[in-house]
Amino acid sequence: MNQRIERSPLDWAEAACQSLMQQFMPEELPPAHRWHYHQGVFLCGMEEVAELTGEDRYAAYIKRYVDKLIDEQGNLYFARDELDAIQPGLLLFRLAKQHPDDSRYEKAAYKLRHLFHTLNRTSEGGFWHKDKYPYNMWLDGLYMGGVFALKYANAYGEPELRQLALLQEQLMRKHMRDDKTGLLYHAWDESRQMAWANPETGCSPEFWARSLGWYGLAVSQFLDELPAGEPGIQQLEDALEQFVQAIIPYQHAATGLWYQVVDKGNLEDNWLETSGTSLFIYAIAKAYQRGLVDEKGLEAAKRGYQGLLETVQYAEGRFVLPKICIGTSAGDYQNYVTRPTSENDLHGVGAFILASVEMEKILTAVAQ
Repeated sequence: MNQRIERSPLDWAEAACQSLMQQFMPEELPPAHRWHYHQGVFLCGMEEVAELTGEDRYAAYIKRYVDKLIDEQGNLYFARDELDAIQPGLLLFRLAKQHPDDSRYEKAAYKLRHLFHTLNRTSEGGFWHKDKYPYNMWLDGLYMGGVFALKYANAYGEPELRQLALLQEQLMRKHMRDDKTGLLYHAWDESRQMAWANPETGCSPEFWARSLGWYGLAVSQFLDELPAGEPGIQQLEDALEQFVQAIIPYQHAATGLWYQVVDKGNLEDNWLETSGTSLFIYAIAKAYQRGLVDEKGLEAAKRGYQGLLETVQYAEGRFVLPKICIGTSAGDYQNYVTRPTSENDLHGVGAFILASVEMEKILTAVAQ
């Protein structure tokens, strides 16, 4: 039997984790010795694997990454002018709970939480993605900062952070959602000064897969973190359902993957991309688990996941995920389709692991 079929999604998630664990000590994950969202996304995926398997080696690997970057006073070096710096802070909450006598993790989380006081904002309270992109909101930022805000609210009793996070999502839907397709543009510039900004709407011109994937990931995890009865849950469920229904029609029929520029699969220089595909599968799977999409949605997730497995290169225990777009800023169509791709970029491997875990949960529930 085909080895790929024999393996469960959790097996694939572990194969991805173990391949990179064998290649890198935690502190050497690229970019090495950095508090950075690349490592954060990958290790958040690993954290989910640790929870499902109970394997101590995953928890130990995550702890070493954090411990190498935080000193005894909870100090850490991070970029203080961007939302991206907050994302690895998601790793701190479980460590603080598991090690209550070690105050470093709570102290570090406190420092990251207070970025919300200093980051620049739009006139409506939307966070600039980075200072070097003034008046810009990017879809990426909803995951980079928003999920942390909700986890911090739950862990340390600051419910006002929930409204802060929900406001960011509401502003993105208000300014960045395209009424015709239901998709969201990568970025929005309130000042209309960026070269890519539509002079009327302020939006960037394209629907970039991974940025849409960050949005779907964030909305899914917002729903996980909000307490029952919290105002805004229904609105978020509606947003996730609409998001999933918007992306499914653009799935490539032959492979199950999605294109780098989601709605322009008809153009010859566009290409199928794996990190965005992984994040879409994650969002669809989460929506299915909440009863927001039906069996057709589940079939789209299964087709996409099978397409990822057919793309994965796996031999002698070495897992390689290709066709991952490297990081990119907002721009025009040529900006996206000319971006280089990489193998095992942590953006993509982390997203693949997260998708694998959610597919495992669905298949386990069906089997029961």
